Amino acid sequence: MRIAYKVWLDNNGKAFGEGPYRLLRNVERTGSLSKAAAEMGMSYSKAWRLMRNLEERLNFPLLERRVGGASGGGSSITPKARNLLQRYEKFHKDVQGALEKIYKKHFGLME
Repeated sequence: MRIAYKVWLDNNGKAFGEGPYRLLRNVERTGSLSKAAAEMGMSYSKAWRLMRNLEERLNFPLLERRVGGASGGGSSITPKARNLLQRYEKFHKDVQGALEKIYKKHFGLME
């Protein structure tokens, strides 16, 4: 047996979790929301709606968008988004450690 869980931040609905975290990390790496979504098997329109909904719930922009043209356009994450990603990583790591400790306390002898 092992512990399984999902953790997300809520603000009048799901505001941030593992999926948006991965999507933003992919945008950071690829420089494109379209490429980031494709890597996750997500349509661009779904990724666009997700980002727009998250920005509304979080009340700050996550992406800086550059319209196409000679350079082809693209997206990058905002400084606030980068800060959110860093905080979420630390938070998620702490939650994981705490839950593993609690799991071992209650189920460690069964293994």
